[in-house]
Amino acid sequence: METIETFIADVINANLWMVIPFLLIGAGIYFGVRTAVVQVTHIPDMVRAVTESPKGEDKDADYGGISAFKAFTISAASRVGTGNVAGVALAISLGGPGAVFWMWMIALVGGATSFVESTLAQLWKTRDGDTYHGGPAYYMTRGLGWRPLALIFAVAISITYGFVYNAIQTNSIVESVGGSLGRDDMTMKVIVGLILAAVTAAIVFGGLQRIASVTQVIVPFMAIAYILVGLFVVVLNLGEVPGMIAEIVTHALGFREIAGATLGAAFMHGSRRGLFSNEAGQGSAPNAAATATVSHPVKQGLVQTLGVYFDTWVVCSITAFIILLGPQPVYGEEIQGASFTQAALASEVGAWGTHFITFILFFLAFSSIIGNYYLAQANIQYLSGSKTVMNVFRVLVVLFVFGGAIGSITLVWNLGDTFAATMVIINLLAIIPLCGVAVKLLKNFNEQRKAGLDPVFHRDMIPGLKNVEVWDGSDPVTRRSVEDSILAEKKGL
Repeated sequence: METIETFIADVINANLWMVIPFLLIGAGIYFGVRTAVVQVTHIPDMVRAVTESPKGEDKDADYGGISAFKAFTISAASRVGTGNVAGVALAISLGGPGAVFWMWMIALVGGATSFVESTLAQLWKTRDGDTYHGGPAYYMTRGLGWRPLALIFAVAISITYGFVYNAIQTNSIVESVGGSLGRDDMTMKVIVGLILAAVTAAIVFGGLQRIASVTQVIVPFMAIAYILVGLFVVVLNLGEVPGMIAEIVTHALGFREIAGATLGAAFMHGSRRGLFSNEAGQGSAPNAAATATVSHPVKQGLVQTLGVYFDTWVVCSITAFIILLGPQPVYGEEIQGASFTQAALASEVGAWGTHFITFILFFLAFSSIIGNYYLAQANIQYLSGSKTVMNVFRVLVVLFVFGGAIGSITLVWNLGDTFAATMVIINLLAIIPLCGVAVKLLKNFNEQRKAGLDPVFHRDMIPGLKNVEVWDGSDPVTRRSVEDSILAEKKGL
């Protein structure tokens, strides 16, 4: 097992992650330029879009889909989890304080990438009964005609999110439970793993609406509770905050390197954990984005960009502040995950901090398991419409949830890095050539917004679009109000 771990970490990941951060940053800058920095200029529209309800809620039963907010919580359920608590701790323990800065930067440039991929997913989504689904496999097939690449991506994301990432979530839950109980034996791991597997099975066989209902409650409540405790720690150490920020920046830029955690280590681990947490460019969030009932594809692109910011700039930062305001550790020597955050919080608020992290991480990680499952399920549906195949996949998901409980922390996180890098490469091959379509959609959105209209989209608004299935005006949410119709006619829109 140790040989496998070494091979994955030192051979596969060492080479992949010499390239991936630069691909992500380069793509993010390219998308930012093409969209006129949409990730910054459209923040008010992001807030407006995430709180918007589909028009005619009473018609949803006939026309299907879920609200923008529910789609946001499904993707947030995948984003907000162990990456925010255990992943940030892992990055800091190996890369030092500077890793936090690079997480922030990946989120900033990645906001434009997230906008592009999620907008494209909305455009090329498909209807399945009373729901929508879509994602990279769909825009690769319908937008580019690259079905072989779509098949490879669908397999990659199904394995990554259905199996590998879910094992990471379970592994982190077990680590935090062990920290609370003061034990690390196999019996404890098996018991926790069986409980998680049983609850996962009960939910994943229940369908999308149950997933949306569960995540809509769990994610906001747990994230807010965690943020409040983190802010309490910041207030307790208010005088040390300027020094902490200075330490993050100076270490990230190489002005002050800390023993065991070099500039290179900060950049590498910050970008890895930043990607694992916010998933911008990875092609995962578009699967959730495609499920939403919105009046214009751009609205869900903006919602998912806001999700990147919430995940990294808010939740990840809270973990970083808890750790960096606590007892100063030795960086770059020992791999530490959730237990690192637990120890730091306990030093500030007392022993109950250890148990609080366990409680929060359990629910955040479990909601991530549910969100991960949905992202994988959407791609299994692309690969096969067979109910038997889907049920076999669900059983395997449950088995991997259990397997993560007994696996080593090094193995599961390294596998996660490998598959994340693979998905980035495949997804960027599609969204870079399709970027022009997202830019046209954004232009259409902006023109309507400037005219004082609530933007709606019909596929004939942009001539030349091919293989667009659902934007034909039949969904009530895409129909203008009488007032907007009159105004649009006057404006020639």
